Amino acid sequence: MDKKLTLAKKLKKVDPTKLNLVLGFDGFIDEIIHVVDKRLDSDNFTRMEKIEDLAKRIERASGLSTNIELFPIQKKIGGNGPIMCNALTKHNAQVTYIGALGVPVIDGVFNEMAENATLHSIANSGHTDALEFDDGKLLLGKMSSLADITYDRLVHAVGKDKLIELLSECDLFASVNWSMMPHMTELWIRLNEEILPKLPKKTKRPLFFVDLADPEKRENEEIIKAMDLLKGFTSRFFVVLGMNKKEAYDIANVLELFDSESLEKMQISLEDLASAFYGRLKIDGIVIHPVDRSATIIDKTYFEELGPYVKKPKLTTGAGDNFNAGYVLGLLLELNPDEALLTGMATSGFYVRNAKSPTYPELIEFIEAWAADKV
Repeated sequence: MDKKLTLAKKLKKVDPTKLNLVLGFDGFIDEIIHVVDKRLDSDNFTRMEKIEDLAKRIERASGLSTNIELFPIQKKIGGNGPIMCNALTKHNAQVTYIGALGVPVIDGVFNEMAENATLHSIANSGHTDALEFDDGKLLLGKMSSLADITYDRLVHAVGKDKLIELLSECDLFASVNWSMMPHMTELWIRLNEEILPKLPKKTKRPLFFVDLADPEKRENEEIIKAMDLLKGFTSRFFVVLGMNKKEAYDIANVLELFDSESLEKMQISLEDLASAFYGRLKIDGIVIHPVDRSATIIDKTYFEELGPYVKKPKLTTGAGDNFNAGYVLGLLLELNPDEALLTGMATSGFYVRNAKSPTYPELIEFIEAWAADKV
């Protein structure tokens, strides 16, 4: 039987509503924007389809000036954590989100999350202008408020006893978007020192999922320090690090896992990349998700699966976060690691085609359609 049909049958026999999930800590308001190429009339225009179209327009303005029209399409939940959280709430699990959602009042863009999750806000949101093109996206961020995300603010907003309770009872603890939060390393250190010793040791450790997000702007020493902290969480959690392809090559270069020339030319295979991270970090799992496939190594075993690629996506901002949501869902539902990859890619595949995250029945339906080559 087709692996995807087997997966769909398995998903019909398990219940995601019993899961208890805790996620943090960023928060953004994303404004999805198209860049106008030619204005036809007051209501119609053609858009720049490729990033290089905008690059050429900007280059021609060097030494002169130019006007570039940005056309807002929608405002939506932004930030790696909120998008991942929102995707997981579609499965009616018990979800708690802690992050930069607005103070003293949570911003209305997060109302959709509030319907299905318990929210704790510890800072004001960042703002991202997401310029979308057919071949990628440019994320222009305003994120000074994320400097307010600290361990002390976390404890003040949630309460230390409540935080211990949440992490003692959860099946998943996700900490994503390390790169944009300058105090996240210190927050991890204090969680490790002050909270982890108070958590119960379990035979089946809950999942601790980490996605650094693009770390290019951070100093190498900071990246190495953060990576080396992850092993400390394995005393209480099953620790998995997630990366997209670019992030994997960049971090591998920082950690000097391969020679820089091979990494710059992207000549290292996904299997070699994942295995090198697994051996260096001494954590429980690695997952890497390029555009057309994904790969993971769990319990020393490597898996790789192709995804349901689409040439003309409706929305790409948040696709990686939806992959992460589907992937951890698969692990939490005790699927095989390759099936978790397929669940992740089905979640992101549905998202980029429909500009929304799938409900549990929609996820199963999409996987069945994928198996029948109908997506």
